Amino acid sequence: QMVQQMAKTMSRRYEIAKNGGQLDLRRVLRNNFRKGEEIIDLFHRKPARNKIRLVLLCDVSKSMDLYSRFWVQFMYAFQTLYQSIETFVFSTKLVRITEDLKEMDYTQALENLSERVPNWSGGTDIGTMLRQFVDEYAMRKLNSRTIVLIVSDGMDTGDGDDLAKNMERIRRKARRVIWLNPLASSPDFRPEVKALKAVLPHLDLHAPAHNLESLKRVIEQLR
Repeated sequence: QMVQQMAKTMSRRYEIAKNGGQLDLRRVLRNNFRKGEEIIDLFHRKPARNKIRLVLLCDVSKSMDLYSRFWVQFMYAFQTLYQSIETFVFSTKLVRITEDLKEMDYTQALENLSERVPNWSGGTDIGTMLRQFVDEYAMRKLNSRTIVLIVSDGMDTGDGDDLAKNMERIRRKARRVIWLNPLASSPDFRPEVKALKAVLPHLDLHAPAHNLESLKRVIEQLR
């Protein structure tokens, strides 16, 4: 239900409605005044569907074990309801799983991915992941209509020297970049790890994502 709500997100723009919708008073006046003073033709409008593209990047390293299966299921739901979407998982390397989630049921996809993805439930090298994404996918997958959702706790085992540079490149090409962090729900949470410090200046939103309620709040902000 949450994914359906997000997939049907409407913008503030309007488009012509052939059947029903609200009266488009501006168009009614503009077109009928040309013909005289009487209102002859009525025109209606409806909210235009946002043509937003989604790119989901989910951390499946050891520190995310408690959340990664839930997030893969969330990504699976997106794949079934949202057409313009690309999905990736990462630990020490980035793996595109868009076709996996399209062609299999959730249980089978999860089993196959845990075997196919290098270091599933292993270490996390976010810097390498971002560099790989920029080098291999950013030019083709990102534009001004793309929202990038990164799901990770930021616990990075790499050196992270080019984290900020690659995140900045992603931010320049995308519409919005959102980092969802399961640990951010704690009242004592502080973004002290190196990876988060490097990427925070280039994010539109850094938000908790540890349960359904937190995801509902994120979806409301996206709307």
